[in-house]
Amino acid sequence: MNDLKRLAFQRKNKMVFLVVASLLKGIATIGQAFFFVFIADRVFLQNAAFESLFPLFGGLFVAILLRAGAGYAIGRAGVDLAADVKSEFRKDLIKSFAENPLLSAAQGQSGQKVSLLMDSVDEVDGFFSKYIPQLMQTYIIPLLLLGVIFTQNWTTGVIILITAPFIPVFMAMVGKGTKKKADEKMEQLNRFSGTFLDILQGLSTLKLFGQAETQQQEIRKSSLSFRDSTMDVLKSAFLSSLMLEYISMLSIGIIALEIGLRLVVFDSISFFTAFFILILVPDFFNLLKDFGSAFHTARGSVSAANQLSAELEKKHSVLIWGDEVLAQEPPHLSLEGLSFRYGEGFALNPLRAEIPPYSQVAIVGKSGSGKTTLMQLLAGLLPQTEGELIVNGIPREAISEKSWFDQLSYISQNPYLFAGTIRENMEIGANRKVSDEEVLAAAKKAGIAEMIFALEQGFETLIGEAGRGLSGGEKQRIALARAFLKKPSLILFDEPTTGLDLRTEQILQESLRELQKTSTVITVAHRLHTIKQADLIFFLDNGNLDAAGSHDELLQNYSPYEEMLAAQQGGSQR
Repeated sequence: MNDLKRLAFQRKNKMVFLVVASLLKGIATIGQAFFFVFIADRVFLQNAAFESLFPLFGGLFVAILLRAGAGYAIGRAGVDLAADVKSEFRKDLIKSFAENPLLSAAQGQSGQKVSLLMDSVDEVDGFFSKYIPQLMQTYIIPLLLLGVIFTQNWTTGVIILITAPFIPVFMAMVGKGTKKKADEKMEQLNRFSGTFLDILQGLSTLKLFGQAETQQQEIRKSSLSFRDSTMDVLKSAFLSSLMLEYISMLSIGIIALEIGLRLVVFDSISFFTAFFILILVPDFFNLLKDFGSAFHTARGSVSAANQLSAELEKKHSVLIWGDEVLAQEPPHLSLEGLSFRYGEGFALNPLRAEIPPYSQVAIVGKSGSGKTTLMQLLAGLLPQTEGELIVNGIPREAISEKSWFDQLSYISQNPYLFAGTIRENMEIGANRKVSDEEVLAAAKKAGIAEMIFALEQGFETLIGEAGRGLSGGEKQRIALARAFLKKPSLILFDEPTTGLDLRTEQILQESLRELQKTSTVITVAHRLHTIKQADLIFFLDNGNLDAAGSHDELLQNYSPYEEMLAAQQGGSQR
């Protein structure tokens, strides 16, 4: 809660406005009570003429308007404060996700992240729109009222000082239990959101395996669990409201009894003073009750804020780029203890290797050995945990992000295509204006021109989001066409031929050989002919670089490599 208060008090202008508005509301509350009691006293005890009361009615009207206006201003300031803080939270979350999208995607479910961004941030609203404004009013207005009451009748002030502390004591008692329930509610909401989106995305798979009904029951179970948790929180809220009402009524009753005895029995207090106090006292306790309700709302906001803080405080290393410019030619790469760890999970242990310019490098190994992680490290999509990637004798961090990515093409197993025309998707690869001739040449080199010409609208054919309407091989070839238009000096292929038919694979291999003439090419490879043609082969095993060398060198000196090739061909390679 202290962190949320700090966020509120950082916005000094809004807090000063709340203080001033609270002072005005307190003064208006006292003025309203004063004019109302003065009018009643003049009418019923002094038999004053109605015309003489006009100035008093004017004062009462002004006090009512001032109180209403100050109340509205306080509420509006709370809403603006909440909107400002929520906007900051969302920007920070989006920045956290965007700074390291691959790492963020690897941790947790998408639904949980959406729930954090939407539901958890919205849950914080109550703290700033209700609790903080009510806190400022409770700091100021009850003290003003209590000061006036003491000037009128000190015994009433003493009774208030004795009874009023029961309200915050009870709030603290209820708050402890409410916090735990609110934490459970937010955790269940995030878990439910993540599970629901996960099941929705995989609905076709679940139907194929006959698990749709089972997962339907899981959603129902999560939904009921969230409902029960919400009802527990509401039950605590209703109990809190009931007890606060009871304490307030009991306190007001004691004060009314004391005032009544002094007014009627002992005749030691005037009607004006008695009536004035009896009007101010309910306002005093109503403010404390409202603060109790706002305090309960704040407990839910704190639970949401804790989840947001936990996400924002995750130690995601971020690659900080420098301003060096990379030369327009294939670079010499040095891996000097390059490593990466996914939290407490898989780790790519420190790697040391050299990759000369214009070389063709193949990265091989079993599934889960760290091949894709190494590619993403080389591309600069993941920040290394330790070590460095040295490019032409310069640490990669010293090179500007634009210069690095201008010279790099990274073609993954499933390249992303955007909703738009085929031409627009190809031109994404170029950092300049390209002509029709260049687009056509790139399509021919990537082996996709024939397919495009068969389409009625050719290069202007619209494709759907994520390349809907195209096969896996066609997506790969458009990604290759991007590389031909970009003319990079470093090309990274992440298993480019996996799952493709032989014809498409041949086209891709021909395109690859064309790109190798002007670039350093690093490929995650499985097929034997791809491995044999490589100048340098890295063999990864469980996050370790176990061996490096040419095909012949590894075949002679490293038995796991021989076994891998034998498994591909069904026999020994010797």
